[in-house]
Order: sequence, then C-alpha cells, then structure tokens
Amino acid sequence: MTDVQEGHKKGTTTCGIVCKDSVVLAADKRATLGFLIANKDVDKIFEVTSNIGITFAGSAADGQALAKLMKAEMKLYHLNTGVDPSLTVAASLTANVVLERAKSFIPYYVQLIMGGKDNGEYSLYSLDMGGSIIKETKFTATGSGSPMAFGVLEDNFKENMTTEEGVKLAYKAINSAIKRDIFTGEGVNVIVIDKNGYRKANPEQVTTKSR
Repeated sequence: MTDVQEGHKKGTTTCGIVCKDSVVLAADKRATLGFLIANKDVDKIFEVTSNIGITFAGSAADGQALAKLMKAEMKLYHLNTGVDPSLTVAASLTANVVLERAKSFIPYYVQLIMGGKDNGEYSLYSLDMGGSIIKETKFTATGSGSPMAFGVLEDNFKENMTTEEGVKLAYKAINSAIKRDIFTGEGVNVIVIDKNGYRKANPEQVTTKSR
C-alpha cells in the first residue's frame, strides 16, 4: 500500500468517561479507505505517560504519528523538569503542536481525546484539528459514530461511576456506533487509567459484563 493510501486510512469512533477514581477511554478497531475496510485491528488509544492516554478519530497515520510525538515530548518534559506532566500540561502541549501544524496548512486530520490524572483528579480534554482544547468533566466522544455514542452516554452516565460501570458504559457507547455507522467496527478496545496507571480493561469485563 502506498504512503498516500496509508495516510488516508480513517479511524472512527472513540469516547472517554470520567469515573469516581479513574478515566475510561474506548475506541473501535476499524480503519477505512473510502468505502473499503482497510484494516480490522487498528489501535486508536495510546499511552502518553503512565497516567495519561490519548485517542484519535480521523487519519490513522496522523493519529499514530501524533501519539508517538507526544509520548516523546512528555519524556523530554520529565527530563527537563524532573516531574511528570499533568494532564492539563500534556493537553496544552498537544494543542500547541496541532495548532502549529494547522497554521502551516498541513494539519493533523484528527479529533483527539486525552484522559488521565490531573493534579490528583481524573479528567478529560477534547482537541480538534485546529488546536482548540476543551476540558470535559463527564464524558465526550469523537468520530463519525459519535452521535450514536453520545446518545448512549447522555442516557446512561451518572456522577461518581465506578470503573467497572465506566468500562461497561464505554463498551456500550462504542458498540452502539458499530451497529449503525459503517465506518466503525471490528470490536472495542477499552483502556482504564487509575491509581495503578494505564492498563487495558479485562477482555472478560468488556465482552461479557458489558452486554
């Protein structure tokens, strides 16, 4: 496959949920090239630090490149300051990188969700391809399947959810998009960020308890 084709693979629906003592990030696994399913096992959630994760919807190549870049930037931040970056710092730095690319008229064709620990609390930020940044206190979703995901999140979210409840809701939200959006599919990946750091949700917890 050519670099041009690779660059135009699209990733679709992602979501993030703030729980009582964690953040949950979820995404489907399908990448499309027009109306062709180009890949059935694409990672759309990446570890930036042990307490921060990032999801992307949009260009698979841009999303993967940006995630790798920000992971390197966070390591440099730690080396320069001696402390790990907070979520607010990481999101602000990411927004600046995206903004500079947008100014060059070669933007990152992505929507992003960043989630993790922020000065002792768990929260989310959503970022668009223009570099704007919005703090989300409950939940958010991105991608072509986000209208379906938002419907599920709006109806089922509650304050102070447990991590298990958040995992269940995230799976349900992405699965609703899989059922109705042709650009979303091939299953759901769910990541939890809590006191133990960044980890993948137990497959049994996602596929069995979430139905």
